[in-house]
Amino acid sequence: MCQYVEDHSCRFHPAQVKLIQATNQHAASRMMGDPSQHQLMQNMCRLIRAKKTLDIGVFTGCSALAIALALPSDGKLIACDVNDDFVSIGKPYWKEAGVDHKIDLRLAPATETLQKLIDEGQSGTFDFAFIDADKAGYDSYYELSLKLLRPGGIIVVDNVIWGGSILDSKIQDADTVAIRSLNDKIQKDDRVDAVMLTVGDGCTLVFKHHE
Repeated sequence: MCQYVEDHSCRFHPAQVKLIQATNQHAASRMMGDPSQHQLMQNMCRLIRAKKTLDIGVFTGCSALAIALALPSDGKLIACDVNDDFVSIGKPYWKEAGVDHKIDLRLAPATETLQKLIDEGQSGTFDFAFIDADKAGYDSYYELSLKLLRPGGIIVVDNVIWGGSILDSKIQDADTVAIRSLNDKIQKDDRVDAVMLTVGDGCTLVFKHHE
């Protein structure tokens, strides 16, 4: 069923197909986001005519490539990660797809990168953000992204179902607790509207209120 949905949802650029295949050969391939989710993000970026975006947690660059392909020629994606070995897998495919000029890779802890953008006066200027990094940092990434987002902008938070672990109260490891806590926070957050979807490992679409 999942393969049927993917086959009838996704229209991949050839470079995306190659990068997905290369990532699937990696020992840490389970970290790659669901392809249908990448298609969803592309559609969301196109819908809101996003030009200025964030990718928090790049891994091999599949999500960055998906977002960059949806941006206009003068669009920008600030991609945040700390592991250049992973990211280097995707760089040739960014170039092959002709979007490498849109991607500004920042190799530093994402909280530092996001806070620097705020300090530079860029709050309220981003259209879209994707959060798929270390789970302990999710709350910080959410808060910083929300500051950077313009009214009407969108945040997509990945892994919100976490393999079903969020439903089992006996599971109290740090990652599960962090995801569960953010899920509860977003549900009550009067700064946004949100909907949780069962795409992939679950993703929440967060819409910042117009002021």
